[in-house]
Amino acid sequence: MNVALWIIQVLLALLFLFAGGTKLILPIEVLTSMGSPNQVHLPGLLIRFIGVCEVLGALGLVLPGLLRIRPNLTPLAAAGLVIIMIGATVLTFVGDGVAAALFPLLVCLLLAFVAYGRWRLAPPRK
Repeated sequence: MNVALWIIQVLLALLFLFAGGTKLILPIEVLTSMGSPNQVHLPGLLIRFIGVCEVLGALGLVLPGLLRIRPNLTPLAAAGLVIIMIGATVLTFVGDGVAAALFPLLVCLLLAFVAYGRWRLAPPRK
């Protein structure tokens, strides 16, 4: 179980480092104009804030376990990213429909599995 959790954590961390890093690097004008015409548009500073949360959450998925410093923060990072992905799923569903909302929903479920797994199934060793 521990190996499976680590694989999922690393893949999710890479996903969120890319997504959050993109939100931090691109100009606000580009971020607010991206997406389909039906999509709900968010303010630029909110997108930046979400990008910071995604990068910090990605680091929180792997660094506490790797460095063995406060490994109990990993399920909290996963839970925080679950909240972000619930919002992403709802906004994608409203703007683009069910098919487009399946990917953020899958990511949300994987994050919930990591949170539960690191909290109850295979808690990190201290």
